Amino acid sequence: MIRNVQKLLRKKRKKQPANHVQIPKPKEALFEDFNKNVELFRSIYNNCSDVVFREFRLFGNVQAMIIYIEGLTDTEKIDNHVISPLMQKKDPKPQQPSIGFIENNISVSKTKKLSLWADCIESISGGSSILLMEGEKQALSLGLTKFESRAIEEPEAEKVLRGPREGFIESLQVNTAMLRRIIKSPALKIQSIKLGKYSKTSVVLAYINGIANPTLIKEVENRLKRIDIDGFIDTNYVEEMIEDNPFSPFPQLMATERPDVVSSNILEGRVAILAEGTPFALIAPITFFSMLQAPDDYYERYIIGTVIRWLRYIFLFISLVLPSLYVAITSFHQEMIPDPLLLSIAASRESVPFPALVEVMIMELMLEALREAGVRLPNQIGAAVSIVGALVIGQAAVQAGLVSAPMVIVVATTGIASFMYPHYILGYSIRLLRFPMIILSATLGLLGIMMGILAIIIHLCTLRSFGEPYLAPLAPLKKHELKDVLWRAPIWMMDKRPHFEKDINEYRQAPNQKPGPLRGGETED
Repeated sequence: MIRNVQKLLRKKRKKQPANHVQIPKPKEALFEDFNKNVELFRSIYNNCSDVVFREFRLFGNVQAMIIYIEGLTDTEKIDNHVISPLMQKKDPKPQQPSIGFIENNISVSKTKKLSLWADCIESISGGSSILLMEGEKQALSLGLTKFESRAIEEPEAEKVLRGPREGFIESLQVNTAMLRRIIKSPALKIQSIKLGKYSKTSVVLAYINGIANPTLIKEVENRLKRIDIDGFIDTNYVEEMIEDNPFSPFPQLMATERPDVVSSNILEGRVAILAEGTPFALIAPITFFSMLQAPDDYYERYIIGTVIRWLRYIFLFISLVLPSLYVAITSFHQEMIPDPLLLSIAASRESVPFPALVEVMIMELMLEALREAGVRLPNQIGAAVSIVGALVIGQAAVQAGLVSAPMVIVVATTGIASFMYPHYILGYSIRLLRFPMIILSATLGLLGIMMGILAIIIHLCTLRSFGEPYLAPLAPLKKHELKDVLWRAPIWMMDKRPHFEKDINEYRQAPNQKPGPLRGGETED
């Protein structure tokens, strides 16, 4: 029965209606017949109520039609700068007007002659309008796009105390303009690529010619061009398609909403990837230490930036191993705890019916649930629910004897430490690795913790981001780049760029930039 139904459906697919118009191939040119072009366009956009076909007469005697998508095109400019002047103006020449003549008689700055069907469809889908006219086998694309977009504002996830207060939005044109406003040199190159079989998403590659390694640029281009997918919604689609190790929990590209972060990385020789419809830009290549660098490190004095950076390193380690360390010590290595503290922990755990492993898993899962609930809820109540939920559930769990008070302190400290990452995507990786670390500590004690840490370090040593070692400049060791890893050196000391593979335009500032009063015999230029 099922096979008969399938055969019947196949036969119906093969039978096309009598009025069916064959869709032209991508490289096929427009027809010379105006009516045939219009008929095929109507067939292509059949059942598309938002596509407008506006037919009128050029100079009162030549058939013409404008095709555009309502909501993507500025209809007011079409009326005032295209249709109105072409309908009212009289043709000074007795012969048939050409596309070039029309192009010179409309006040539209961005125009382009198209002769292929694929180019016409792409232009309409991108928000431009297409002008067809009788007697011409070319169409005129009018760049009169008009997209609704939100205002530029500071990114919620990347706030700074001092520095620019603007972030990317969903408009690719606005985002590239923000980069141009920061880097005004024509050496800033922005290459456009269309990705997605149906979405035709505009993706741009931004870099500085003469600073970025040509090998890196070519590699990024090749990885982008080999992507074949129906559509893109966010740059994460691109990230998962081009990263070196897709099974690693660690991010191999940096996602950011800040134009200043993208610009500073481009100036260091990296490459940025931006896409239409998302405020997140991707930066490649990156290292593990670049994921722990925040814009505040460079907008505050270098001493403060260094202290905060080391505080970030310490709490990264705490967020990874603190719960597993507590489980290992209380389960296997009680002799490491001072006697008064041991007695206090034993008294608090006296009424708890679960072992330390189950206890910490309950608290960690509740913490993750509260964190996710706070993210999904509206901003007005999300923070309140997270804080009140943590206080109420933690206190109630201790009073009910489900968990001990020291465990609540350990999990709360771990949660606070996990909020110190400048890039939240790294926090997801650490939170994911925390659970196998807890299991190792519950089975093998401190030996299990050491095995877990060694496994993570070995994995990081083998990981690469577009060929760049993930633990660079520590492994392999690059001494001149340590000034921006172990500490944040003053700006006047960071004279070299952290180049990858080979040195290209090595110095980013002139020598002898150390500030101070002018010494004898020196003059200001």
